[in-house]
Amino acid sequence: MLKKITLMTASAVAALAMNSASININNEDLELNANLDIGQFNDNVEPETMFVGVRFLDADNTDRINNDALYELSFLMKKAMGESGLQIGLGVKANYTKDYRTLPLGIVFEYGLPSVTVIPMSLHADIYYAPKVLSFDNANKYFEYRLEYDAAVIDHGHVFLGYRNIRTDYNDIRGSFTYNAAGYVGFKFEF
Repeated sequence: MLKKITLMTASAVAALAMNSASININNEDLELNANLDIGQFNDNVEPETMFVGVRFLDADNTDRINNDALYELSFLMKKAMGESGLQIGLGVKANYTKDYRTLPLGIVFEYGLPSVTVIPMSLHADIYYAPKVLSFDNANKYFEYRLEYDAAVIDHGHVFLGYRNIRTDYNDIRGSFTYNAAGYVGFKFEF
């Protein structure tokens, strides 16, 4: 009996959870993301509102100043704004390369487009910024924005088109430069 209850509970938790993994690419860049819905583990928090994530970005920037991969840990809280289809989130990231570390703060917007087709679609926008006080090692500041168009082509499977721009600023001779500015296409899986 205990095994049945445990199995039913695990199934219910998995059904409510929206953990995700995604990959996006272009000719030069590879980005991998994973997000864990930690709201599913806390009865005081609604599922799909609190996320912990990791990201890996191997980008080929045109300036050739820093070709190191970017690693990132993130924390994000999101809330739906009534029945409008809009969700707004606030987050913090810890990102780093070999000699560049920042803690950018950000805001995230997600808007579910009104259904005119059978395929649910949405728009996403992220903006993250770290001033000098949240920058360490050789970092002076960090700015990132991202725009995405998402289509849920199958249950829990999405295809998306996007554009990201990551601007870094160093304390040394490298100064300010664009770490990555590129369009991409990708897949996202929710489980």
